[in-house]
Amino acid sequence: MNLKKLFKDWRVIMLVFFLILSFIAINHQFSVQGIEIKSVEQNSPAKISGIQSPSADTQPTKREIIYTVNNKEVNSLQDYNKIISETELNSTIRIKTSNNEYIFLKTSDNIGLTVGERSASNLRKGLDLQGGTRVLLKPVTEVTDQEIKDVMDTMENRLNVYGLSDLKIRSATDFSGNKYVVIEIAGATKEEVKELIGSQGKFEAKIGEETVFEGGKKDIVFVCRNDGTCSGVTACSKAEGGYSCRFEFAITLSPEAAKKQAQASAKLDVNTSESGQRYLSKTLDLYLDGVQVDSLQIGEDLKGQETTRISISGPGLGVTEQDALKDGIHNMNKLQTVLITGSLPTKLEIIKFDSISPLLGKSIINNILFISIISALAVALIIYIRYRSLKISVPVIITLLSEIYIVLGFAALFKYNLDLAAIAGLIASVGTGVDDQIVIADEVLNKEESSANWKEHIKKAFFVIMAAYFTTVAAMLPLLKAGAGLLTGFAIVTIAGVTIGVFITRPAFASIVKNLLEE
Repeated sequence: MNLKKLFKDWRVIMLVFFLILSFIAINHQFSVQGIEIKSVEQNSPAKISGIQSPSADTQPTKREIIYTVNNKEVNSLQDYNKIISETELNSTIRIKTSNNEYIFLKTSDNIGLTVGERSASNLRKGLDLQGGTRVLLKPVTEVTDQEIKDVMDTMENRLNVYGLSDLKIRSATDFSGNKYVVIEIAGATKEEVKELIGSQGKFEAKIGEETVFEGGKKDIVFVCRNDGTCSGVTACSKAEGGYSCRFEFAITLSPEAAKKQAQASAKLDVNTSESGQRYLSKTLDLYLDGVQVDSLQIGEDLKGQETTRISISGPGLGVTEQDALKDGIHNMNKLQTVLITGSLPTKLEIIKFDSISPLLGKSIINNILFISIISALAVALIIYIRYRSLKISVPVIITLLSEIYIVLGFAALFKYNLDLAAIAGLIASVGTGVDDQIVIADEVLNKEESSANWKEHIKKAFFVIMAAYFTTVAAMLPLLKAGAGLLTGFAIVTIAGVTIGVFITRPAFASIVKNLLEE
C-alpha cells in the first residue's frame, strides 16, 4: 500500500484530524491516584473552609482531586470513608487537593463532601451508566416558559442546598405542547429525591390566621445549618409507641418580616401557665405545604417586639431512639432546605420515577463493552466471508472504530451525557455505516466489470448513501420531542453519528479501499 499517496488524500487527512481532535477532547487519564469532589453541601464545614462544588460545565477531568486526608493517601472511596469515620468529632480534618489544602473541624458525621472515583476521561456517563435517579415532573396547571424556568432555578437551588450538586435539570415538551421538567441526579437515592421534589415546599409561619413570614430569601436572611452551636437535635425521650426527639435551629428574619411578626403579636393577650410561665394567647404555628408541623409558644417578652433571631423546632419519631434521631435530623434538613430556597412557583406532579443503582450501571457498561467487541468481530468475519479479502474487511473495521471514537469525541467536546438511549443511537449509526461501506465496496469491486471510471462508481455509491442519510435524519427529528424528551439522546447521537459517517469516515473509507485495490 502506498502510504505516502494515501496520506496525501484530503479525505484521509480529514479523518486523521478528527481522530486527533477527539483524542484531545476525551482527554484520557491514566493516573488513578486520588478521588474527585463531586459536590459540596451549602453551609457545611467543608464549604466554609473554601472547598467549592464543581459547576455543571466543569469537565470531569478538571474536577478537584483529593490526594490526602489527615496526611494519609486516598486512592479509593474505601480509603476516604475509613479516614473520615475514624476521625473523632470536634477533631481537625486536613484535606490536600489538586487546588489547595483545607483545614476544618469535624462537627458532625457529615462534613458536607460528596466524592467519587476519579474520572478516566471527559466522557460523561448518563444516569443509566453511573446510577442515580431520574424524575419526570409535570406542572399541575398550565405554565409559561418563564414559570418553568423559575421552577428549574428553585429546584436546582433546593437540590444544591441539600448537597446534591451532581445533577442535570432541563425542560421538555411533547407533541401536545405539555411542558415537563426532567431531573437527573447521579448517586442520589429515590427516597432523597422524592422527599425534595415531591412537594411544593411552601413554608408558612402563622399567628392565628395571619401569616407572619414565609420560606425564602424575602423573609429569611439566614438559616443555621451544620453548626452545632445553633442547630441540632436537642433531646430524645421515650414516647407512646417508641421514642421522640426534638430538633432546633436558629433563623434570622428580615426587618420587614420581624416587623410583621411584632404587629401580629402586639394584638395578643398574655396568659399564665400552670407552671407560672407567661405566654401570649396564641402560638406561632409552622406549616409545610398546608400541614402543621409544629406549634411554638411565644414568650411575654416578645409581645410587640421586632425580633429578627428566632428558633425553629420540630419532632423526630421512631421505634428506637436511633430511628427517632435519624427522623429528627431528616426533618430538620428538609425544613432548613425549604426555608433557604423557598417554595416552588407551582405544584408539580411526578409522572415517571426511575432509580438505578451504581452497581447496575457498572454491569451495563461491562455488558456494552463485551457485546461491542463480539459485534465488531462478527461484522469483521461476515465481511471477510463475503469479500474474501482483508483489503475490504480490515478498512471496514478501522472505519467503524474511527466513527465510534469521533462520536465519543464530539460527546466529550459538547459535554453531552451518554446514557442507554445515546448508546443505542451510536449502535444504530454504526449499523448504517457498515451498510454504506458495503455499498461503496460493491461499487468499487464492480468497476472491473464496467466501463465507468472509479469516480463514477463512487458517485453512484454516495447517491445511495446520501438518500439513506436524509431518510435517517428525517426519521430521527420527531424523536427529539417524543416521550417528553427521554428519547432525545437516541435521536441526537444517531444524527451526529450518520452525519460524521457521511461527511468524514465514508469518504476516507472509499479512498483507502481505492488505494488498496489499485496496488
